Parts: sequence; C-alpha cells; structure tokens
Amino acid sequence: MTTSTEGAAKTRPAPLSGPLLRFRVSAYVTGVGLLALCATMVIEYGFGNATPAAVYSPIHGVLYMIYLVLTIDLAIKARWSIKSTVLVLLAGCVPFVSFLVERRVTHRVSAGQNIF
Repeated sequence: MTTSTEGAAKTRPAPLSGPLLRFRVSAYVTGVGLLALCATMVIEYGFGNATPAAVYSPIHGVLYMIYLVLTIDLAIKARWSIKSTVLVLLAGCVPFVSFLVERRVTHRVSAGQNIF
C-alpha cells in the first residue's frame, strides 16, 4: 500500500531535469552552429565570399552566449567545480566536442556523479 506522498514523489520530476534539458538543447544547437560557422569560414577564406560569415557570425555568437548562460545555470544547480564548469564551457568552442561533452554530462548528472 502506498501513501499519497509516495505516489507524488514518483511522478515529480528530478530537480535537475529542467536545467539539464535546457543544457542538452543548447549544447546540440551550439555544436551544429559551430559546424555551420566552420562552413562559412571555408566559404569566406576558400572561395572569397565573406557574406555568409558576416551574416552568420553574430548569430553564432548569440547562440554561444545562450550556451554559456544555460551551462552556468546547470553548473550552479548541480554544484560543479569551477574546473568542470570551465571545461564544459570550453567544449562549445571546439567542433564536435560539444556533442561528446553533452552525452557525458547528461549521463553523469542523471546518475548524480561528478562530470570530470
């Protein structure tokens, strides 16, 4: 026999589920955005057309700033160390790394473990 409080506890989401979901989405968007930025750089320097980079670079900058804010939000709520937080923030600067770090962070935070 379960009491009403036990049933409510089972249906209640984990306290980090919202910040973790926001981080996951922003990490994915930042990763795709960084790959798109690399493509615009190839177009600019390889083919001499600076227009795509001029248009997309500010968009990527805004996406990265959102990633920074959402990562710091998760870091504060999950009580990450400063070193872990900085490493995750830097992951958004290297192509493909944000995808790898997003998976690691998701698994570790969901399991209640330290990320690094």
